[in-house]
Amino acid sequence: MRAETPAVPDHALAQALLLRGDERAFRELYSRHTPRLFQFVLRIVGGAEHDAEDVVQETWIRATEALPTFRWEAAFGTWLTGIGLNVARGLLRKQGRWELPMEPGTPEPFRPPASDGDRIDLERAIALLPAGQRAVLVLHDVEGFTHDEIAERLGIAPGTSKSQLSHARRALRRMLEPVHEERHEHA
Repeated sequence: MRAETPAVPDHALAQALLLRGDERAFRELYSRHTPRLFQFVLRIVGGAEHDAEDVVQETWIRATEALPTFRWEAAFGTWLTGIGLNVARGLLRKQGRWELPMEPGTPEPFRPPASDGDRIDLERAIALLPAGQRAVLVLHDVEGFTHDEIAERLGIAPGTSKSQLSHARRALRRMLEPVHEERHEHA
């Protein structure tokens, strides 16, 4: 049985890319981080795969351009996710699909499943949320960011982040609850 060689740290790969233009280092970083990045931006853009692919490509372009200024105060994947979030938000704004976050206490819109009585899956339900709620939910519940971190990334107050998360969770519960139909028995 062969012992596995330890993975080269992201920092060393980034240095190889920066100093020598090492294509293998870039490919390793790309293969290591793209699956998670793609799933993240896919959720942010509401399940539109083509949009998610475009966002991932633009994210890597921006990341390689900004790599010389990356200070390694966060993990490379966290930094990359932040870039992906900004690119996704920009795309949604351009498409007119990014609304300003609602103020706390504003009732959230509800979009029911495609046909009454159907139970929809979680990914589809997340995609149906308004973009601001979807972003907060994904950042908090999937990516593990705190409300303060979300507020900083989205340019909102921490209280708005908490409110958006509450609205998003409530809307998801409603969308995912099975619809109970009344059945009348004829005697």
